[in-house]
Order: sequence, then C-alpha cells, then structure tokens
Amino acid sequence: LAGPGEVVIATRASAICGSELSAYRGAGMAGNGGHEAAGVVAALGEGVRSLHLGQRVGVSAISGCGECEYCQRGQYTWCNQRSFYGNMHAEQFVVAARACHVLPDDVEWGVGVLITGDGLGVPYHTSTKLPEHGIETVAVFGLGPIGLGGTLLHAYRGRRVIGIDLAPQRLALAKTIGASDTIDAGETDDVVAAVRALTAGKGADVCIEAAGRPETAKQCFGAVRTGGIVVFNGEQPSVTLSPSEDFIRRDVTAFGAWFYHFSEFPAMLALARSGLPVGWLITHRYPLEEADTAYREMSAGHTGKVVLEYAV
Repeated sequence: LAGPGEVVIATRASAICGSELSAYRGAGMAGNGGHEAAGVVAALGEGVRSLHLGQRVGVSAISGCGECEYCQRGQYTWCNQRSFYGNMHAEQFVVAARACHVLPDDVEWGVGVLITGDGLGVPYHTSTKLPEHGIETVAVFGLGPIGLGGTLLHAYRGRRVIGIDLAPQRLALAKTIGASDTIDAGETDDVVAAVRALTAGKGADVCIEAAGRPETAKQCFGAVRTGGIVVFNGEQPSVTLSPSEDFIRRDVTAFGAWFYHFSEFPAMLALARSGLPVGWLITHRYPLEEADTAYREMSAGHTGKVVLEYAV
C-alpha cells in the first residue's frame, strides 16, 4: 500500500540493470533488484496532489527528502536523506510521488524507462559534467547498457567514439549505434596501445570506465591524453593510482557520475523527442514470464538493454 506522499504504480515495462547481475550470478537477494520502470498510477497515498490515477509515469529510483537545498534544485542523488525505491520488476510497486516523471503519450514504454532510469540517465548526467567543446574522441571501456548509452549519446553529438569490450555482440552493437572504432579486449594484447594507435599516439580526450573493473580503470588513465578526462561510471572495488604519474604530471582530471539528477529529465525527454534514437539501446524485450531467459542472455553479454514487458 502507498504511504503518505507515495503512489502505487502498475508496471508496464521495466529494464534490467547491469548492477543486478552480481546477485543473479551469485546467491540472489531479497525481493528483486529492479530499479528502472515505467507504468500507470494505480493508487494514491495520503497527500498526493501532483499525480492522478491512470497517469503514465516513468520512475526515478532515488527520491530526496523534498526540503533541502539539493531537493529544491531537483538534485535528489545529493540529498543526505535520500531514499531508494526498488522491487520494480513486480506487477505493481510503491514509489514516492515526487520521484515520478509524467510521460507524454508519444513516448513508448521502453524509451520511457530509459529516460527516467539508468539507461540514458547515467550517460546524460555524465555528459553534463564534461565541457561542451574541445572533446573530439571518447573511449568507452565496457559496452554494457551504460557504456552503450554513452556511445550513443557522444556519437549523436558528433564525437568519435572508440568502444572497448570482450563481447562480440556488444562490440557489433556499438558500431551499429555510432562507434567509429571498436577494440576487442580479448583479442588485443595491449588495449592502451590500441587506443593510442587510433588517436595518432595522443590518446583519447575522454576515457569512460563503464566496466566496473580495476584493470580497465588503470587502462583509462593510460589511454587518456595529457590534459584529458577520465570518468568513472562503473561501480568497483579500490583501485591503486599514483597522484604524480596518473594526475599531476599529465594534468589529468577524473570524476565520478552516479545515476542522474531528477531535474535533468526534461532535457533527456527533449533529446529523445528531437532525434536521439534512445530505443536503439533496447535489443531484447521479454514478457515478465520469461525473466529468467532475459537475465541469462544479458549475463552472457548477448544483449544491449533488456526490457521486461507486463500484461495490461
């Protein structure tokens, strides 16, 4: 049941995130790890006035307190009292009303999930922290859903994208959605040298770590140009870096980017409606009853973004 300030959503589509796969491959988890979904408002909790029954919405898994300075700017991920809402691979789930984005009728459910969840949210939020000018080449290490989203976005903005991964299907998909070049890390002795060879020895202007592996994080610093930028998108354990060699003597900047700001949704919606082919990221759609197949195919690296669809 929806509590005060909450709503119940009847799910129409949910997406599998790469962050769920460790639980899928291991001992599992309580509930389900779904945190990207869209659907119809089915019930209103006490005090909810911003939404109405039957309204189409996409959902942010992060909700802020609604009162602090960050929440007033729509920066829920920076709120010290933020809440996480999950279990979105269910036929119905509860979420804070303030975490719902109203979806226009012309936005299909799968795209609605991507522009209100991780799929486009992480790449877009990352892009807001990069300079608009002076970036010609972006190397994306790891072509899971987040890396593919970054590939799509930067290619759409006219940048040369180099995609690096182990999975042939994802390397092929990266080329399809705009990567200029791809590097098969399993067939390449030295990934850093391969990136530098493709950039006339200089290195990429930006290297995005989207694989969540310490070795690829180290490769990003080796493959980025002097004065370039390294971005951490993939969650991972500790990485040993040298302030002198990796940062100071090469004037390298590095930052992390997690999820997206709630206030960034209008810009993502505008991008999707003005031509960014967000739907290209979705390679597989399954009914909820075939969720096991969906997880198995994604875990094997055979897919881009996988969407589960729910009967009305």
